[in-house]
Amino acid sequence: MEQQLSLHLKKFNERIKVMNQTNAKELVLNRLDAQNLHSEIFELLNKISSLVETKKEEQTVKMNLDGGTF
Repeated sequence: MEQQLSLHLKKFNERIKVMNQTNAKELVLNRLDAQNLHSEIFELLNKISSLVETKKEEQTVKMNLDGGTF
């Protein structure tokens, strides 16, 4: 899955790994890294929202009932 991540998400993931390995208490992001990460997170949320909406549309079944010969 990691190979599918964008550059900024990979960078963030690596920093979290290092933080966990060194038992660091906090992670500080500079402004540019934070903005890039924010942008990519919102792009992912937008894609997820779009996929969910598409899936809902695919699951909708339309039926027309005319009553036959009653």
